[in-house]
Amino acid sequence: MFVAPLCVLYCKLLRSAASFVPAAAPSAPDETLAVNLCGEEVVLHADRALGWPRERMLFVADVHLGKGAAFRAGGIPLPRGATATDLARLERLVAASRATRLVVLGDFLHAASGRVDALDRAFRDWRERHATLAILLVRGNHDSHAGDPPPSWGVELANEPHAMPPFLGCHHPAAPPTGYALCGHIHPGVSIGHPAEPSVRMPCFVLGRRRAILPAFGRLTGLAAPPLLAGDNLVAIAGRSLVRLPSRG
Repeated sequence: MFVAPLCVLYCKLLRSAASFVPAAAPSAPDETLAVNLCGEEVVLHADRALGWPRERMLFVADVHLGKGAAFRAGGIPLPRGATATDLARLERLVAASRATRLVVLGDFLHAASGRVDALDRAFRDWRERHATLAILLVRGNHDSHAGDPPPSWGVELANEPHAMPPFLGCHHPAAPPTGYALCGHIHPGVSIGHPAEPSVRMPCFVLGRRRAILPAFGRLTGLAAPPLLAGDNLVAIAGRSLVRLPSRG
């Protein structure tokens, strides 16, 4: 985990060495950042997604639809509206990236108790507006308990690792000997701040030599310090901006 003054990290944004190569060094943090992974240009989105422009694919991880309903069913009074907010974000990302295929890297649904009628209606309405969008779910650990989406949702199903050369769609982090894994599961976050002051926790992308870990797309998810390997880089999400942090070397 990186702990440093925010102003210092911001100033180092463009100077930091990294094992991935930006397509163009931005003059300031932006809502998107183009990087090269395994010879392919991909685009990181501050709204917690990764786009693959050449194949018109959009990747998200850990959507956790129905989490609020599952918590309310367990007696925890979470506010309503998370599903509508997340689907609206997804709609904007699909439009901005011009994706024709959406790949969910696990944990699309949160739990069986969250599969309420309101969720089904909301997603079917969303799906009707995106009838030509292909959707693939690479099953994760929550999906095994929540069950597969109903056929009416029009979601193709696969187990990890799912090959999309040179990428492998995974839920659990993996560093394959060949290819490059796109993963989720961890809900990675980073703390930034001065040791003498309260730190700020932000979701982040973890970009390594053989794998990338995407931030959790669902907003009702916590953050965890990701397991870092030599050569890993963190790209923090600060509101609507992406902030590239110094490399681990």
